[in-house]
Amino acid sequence: MKISIIIPVYNEVNVLPMVLDRVMKAALPAGCEKEIVIVDDGSTDGTSEVLDRYKSLVLVHHSVENFGKGAAIRIGIKKATGDIVLIQDGDLEYDPNDYLKVLQPLVDGKETVVYGSRFMGNLQGMKFANWLANKILTLTANVLYQARLTDEATAYKAFRMDVLRSMRLRCLRFEFCPEVTAKARRLGHHIHEVPIRYNARGILEGKKIRWQDGFHAMWTLVKYRFTPMELPAPESAARVAQGTSTAA
Repeated sequence: MKISIIIPVYNEVNVLPMVLDRVMKAALPAGCEKEIVIVDDGSTDGTSEVLDRYKSLVLVHHSVENFGKGAAIRIGIKKATGDIVLIQDGDLEYDPNDYLKVLQPLVDGKETVVYGSRFMGNLQGMKFANWLANKILTLTANVLYQARLTDEATAYKAFRMDVLRSMRLRCLRFEFCPEVTAKARRLGHHIHEVPIRYNARGILEGKKIRWQDGFHAMWTLVKYRFTPMELPAPESAARVAQGTSTAA
């Protein structure tokens, strides 16, 4: 079974080598092979040059401009060839040593969607405003979609590939999380949670999400509760997936 780890990155030159080292060393469930798909979302700080050093080990897509995290994840999904997809942020907030816990229920065939919950595990350094926003978004998802989650906005989300390809995702920025949660639930998938570790970083350390993104996430949850589900269709290459790719 192949696990595709999708890493959207934007201006992470200082931490990316450490992230990739941890991702490449991280253990997977028995019998699984690892595919690393990195989408460089128009970085301007030298991230692209760092990635060139890894092109023999990972698949890299360079976007010609900064489309946003959601668009980068969508590009990664299209390029991934695995049976299971796991999303990994391009920073050090999340610990790849938690891959086993997140992936095992999918590999065993017990679940189709698994989230790594920061609030069930070891959470360090999260500011109260971020904690509150996470709680409000999770409550909203639970009320609108009967999701029974503790951490809707976690970055560690893993899916069977066929689940993702049954959706027509439209996210551009940080609304990937609420959109994929909404559509997974509307398609009838149970979202299983496992505890993970989390060490928050701040704006000065490169954290890019802002308070405005919280309002956009809330609107996304509400919108997709009442919007008719769309059938999956090819994305516009000109609008989202411009750039060049380098594969091992």
